[in-house]
Amino acid sequence: MAIPFEERSLPLYRLTKLLAAFILFPFFKVQVNGQGNIPQNGPCLVLPKHQRWEDIPLISYAIARPLYYVAKYELFLNPLSGWLLSSLGGLPLNRSNPSASIQSVKRLFHLLKKGEGIVIFPEGTYYKGKMGNMHKGLIRLILARHMVPLIPVGFKYSGGGKRTQVKIEIGGPVHLEPSDNIDNYIDLAIGEIAELSGLQRNPALR
Repeated sequence: MAIPFEERSLPLYRLTKLLAAFILFPFFKVQVNGQGNIPQNGPCLVLPKHQRWEDIPLISYAIARPLYYVAKYELFLNPLSGWLLSSLGGLPLNRSNPSASIQSVKRLFHLLKKGEGIVIFPEGTYYKGKMGNMHKGLIRLILARHMVPLIPVGFKYSGGGKRTQVKIEIGGPVHLEPSDNIDNYIDLAIGEIAELSGLQRNPALR
């Protein structure tokens, strides 16, 4: 099933960002470090640790620059949610049937060529308190065509009571050189994600 693309609406993106902050802030006390590590312009891939579903609106809050987000295909199947997610910059990805994501990948390449920033959660889903298995295929495919910097991001949740403490650590860009091995480059960024999240990476997780 082909999912039609909607152009991202910046007014809707900004309004949703404000609403998310209004809804989440009574429950979370957020500290963001390293905001200066996000390029103000030009293409980049932002790679956050995925601890829980709130990571998604929180990463939008932490980074002032409007971004596009790779999300699982199933979230776009409902026409209304599909329209909303696309209007907010969502890009559907079908991991079980990569051929169904050809148009999304082409659009992703087009956005990077325009100098946009893309958020990809390398684990695909959330793993609380540990590093999950990494899905490197899409990142590898992108880097084979575009030598864009990778921005590792760590999430640390702590405390209890009425407000959970959230520390978002944005690491320095990891730059790929023409002579670099792409897999080693991705592994370096993944190691940074683990370190920024205060977690130990299992070397067996590739």
